[in-house]
Amino acid sequence: MMRRRTTLLSSCTALALALGATACGGGPVSAGGGDKALSGQTVTVAGVWSGSEQKNFQKVLDAFGEKTGAKTQFVSTGDNVSTVVGSKIEGGNAPDVVMVPQVGVLQQFAKQGWLKPLSKTTEQSVDAGYAPVWKKYGSVDGALYGLYFKAAHKSTVWYSPDALDQAGVKPPATYDAMLKAGRVVSDSGLAAFSVAGQDGWTLTDWFENVYLSQAGPEKYDALATHKLKWTDASVVKALDTLGKLFKDKQLLAGGQKGALNTDFPGSVEKVFGPEPEAGMVYEGDFVAGVAKDQFGKAIGQDANFFPFPAVDGGKAPVVSGGDAAVVLKDGKNAKAGMQLLEYLATPEAAAVWAKAGGFLSPNKKLDLATYGDDVTRATAKSLVGAGDSVRFDMSDQAPAAFGGTKGAGEWKLLQDFLRDPSDPKGTAAQLEAAAAKAYKG
Repeated sequence: MMRRRTTLLSSCTALALALGATACGGGPVSAGGGDKALSGQTVTVAGVWSGSEQKNFQKVLDAFGEKTGAKTQFVSTGDNVSTVVGSKIEGGNAPDVVMVPQVGVLQQFAKQGWLKPLSKTTEQSVDAGYAPVWKKYGSVDGALYGLYFKAAHKSTVWYSPDALDQAGVKPPATYDAMLKAGRVVSDSGLAAFSVAGQDGWTLTDWFENVYLSQAGPEKYDALATHKLKWTDASVVKALDTLGKLFKDKQLLAGGQKGALNTDFPGSVEKVFGPEPEAGMVYEGDFVAGVAKDQFGKAIGQDANFFPFPAVDGGKAPVVSGGDAAVVLKDGKNAKAGMQLLEYLATPEAAAVWAKAGGFLSPNKKLDLATYGDDVTRATAKSLVGAGDSVRFDMSDQAPAAFGGTKGAGEWKLLQDFLRDPSDPKGTAAQLEAAAAKAYKG
């Protein structure tokens, strides 16, 4: 989904590990200007990224190629990663590396026996450079299978400073104040919010921020693992809170119909494009990459953010997400793929994308100064500073059938709720029925 996207500091320890270490079952990893150990080899990488994200990740792959001699090929999967990768494995055309945007999908791949455990070199880099929570989310049954290369701060509301200034409103600190500010923005001539309802994952992110702040972290964890049913009163209450926004035509650019016809890049364009239709768009830090790369906005001047505000007296939420690199057993060049992951675990690799923008790294060894603007630096510092208290995107922790499939499960049911938010209790019941089926499977 583009999606699910943490951060930062610098030392060459992990890099030294990667440069001089021995790859599992192979010779020395040539990640530093010496011999081109992977010359003539092609590493195929599959992931959800497209547009500016794909372009910037290609810069990382190119840097790996320059160091090792390897050629790289990126295959965009669209949102249905598990379906696409599964069909490629069955067809004997498995990629070597997959960038997996959901914890639930990573777990599914591992349990199906599709993945190779990561090398000791990569694990040492993770232990040295990452908060323990990232190793936990990348591990299944005690084995490390996933390296979180790109992460996200998903509790950021992006806005046009001009639009808010024109309306005379300041960034709000509570959810109710945000809706109130939105109505003032609307009165000044622009819709308040651009909502990417065509992409169901954005709606799960809206729900998760409201739920984490309103219901609290313990219930969030319980709902994420389906130890709490979706029919719980706390879920109904969160849906009702979200429904206040969804049913207010004054707040949504194009109303509900317009929102349902707007994808994620389109939602950013409606705020930061040449013909603005809204003053604010909620999504993760990666909004900045689209605003900068596609619409030439200076982050911090033409585009800024405020933290997703607290709901009903709760704490302001910090929801994260991320894309984990995994190595497929059936890839034609899995050994070279493993060496790519050893490179991705270094601050040097993260720095390539950090300089390009629209990126946060969970690697604490990446120097914050590498980020190109103060806004991204602040986002990165906030997320890394949250350490193990960050809550990972809930839908990303669910089985893919419920939390990660276009036109099904939570994505579809929240789109239906956006279309008609009049029955939170009924939506909760439908969510529970879908979740029960997926978690049993």
